Amino acid sequence: MPTTNLLLLILPTLIAMAFLMLTERKILGYTQLRKGPNIVGPYGLLQPFADAMKLFTKEPLKPSTSTATLYTIAPTLALTIALLLWTPLPMPNPLINLNLGLLFILATSSLTVYSILWSGWASNSNYALIGALRAVAQTISYEVTLAIILLSVLLMNGSFNLSTLITTQEHIWLLLPTWPLAMMWFVSTLAETNRTPFDLTEGESELVSGFNTEYAAGPFALFFMAEYVNIILMNALTTTIFLGTTYDAHLPELYTTCFTIKTLLLTSLFLWIRTTYPRFRYDQLMYLLWKNFLPLTLALLMWYISLSAMIASIPPQT
Repeated sequence: MPTTNLLLLILPTLIAMAFLMLTERKILGYTQLRKGPNIVGPYGLLQPFADAMKLFTKEPLKPSTSTATLYTIAPTLALTIALLLWTPLPMPNPLINLNLGLLFILATSSLTVYSILWSGWASNSNYALIGALRAVAQTISYEVTLAIILLSVLLMNGSFNLSTLITTQEHIWLLLPTWPLAMMWFVSTLAETNRTPFDLTEGESELVSGFNTEYAAGPFALFFMAEYVNIILMNALTTTIFLGTTYDAHLPELYTTCFTIKTLLLTSLFLWIRTTYPRFRYDQLMYLLWKNFLPLTLALLMWYISLSAMIASIPPQT
């Protein structure tokens, strides 16, 4: 039974990831006044499966000077972590109901740094190493604000369990009382997933392709899949934390439908941002975090701590 549940979680996630790639290519095409994929299957719907078949049947080339073990493990680890992060997410019932679900997501997502660093270092290429160092510095930096924002949300939720966020947001979305945090959270998720305008790891003009420069065929596809699974995951997490849907035991389909629509809208916003905004300079990326987001999130955290202490000191009504 647990194996069946795991497959029922992984397979729809991978299918959603495949069609997200297709949707992105379609949106990019139409914004640039071209068609995008439209040959393989009706309206190009089978293009993701054709791409997957091509990549996984090609010969996986490996640089002769690379460190074989880490070079092979890195892409597998990236996709494994991306899929593992879905387990405590309530949709409306999580695969594993963890009391410390938010801490699990924070701790596990930080392991992604290792797959990026290993891939850049094991490739034995200057371009890949510089891309990996950029990605690691960016990921570690933005995890700081993500953790502080989560801590502020936890003060209002009163629990580390993600499922209790459904109860907390029965009457009002947390987006409204915490909108500055929600905006900073959304921008930080863009940076955490290495998306435009924060895709400094893939600066084609100076780094060719970043940490995955030396990867081809199947291993490259695993990195690509991990990135898009993480995009959907981050938007699903944003929906759970800030746009919670009331759960009715008699109509579980209603919760699932609302949850899916909100996640799709946020994901579409990710794609729209890619078509619109140019890439930041690296110093601007770091300046935004350390000089703007960090002081703001710390100040708001102190504000919510003060509010919680004040509310706790009010004597209960008899």
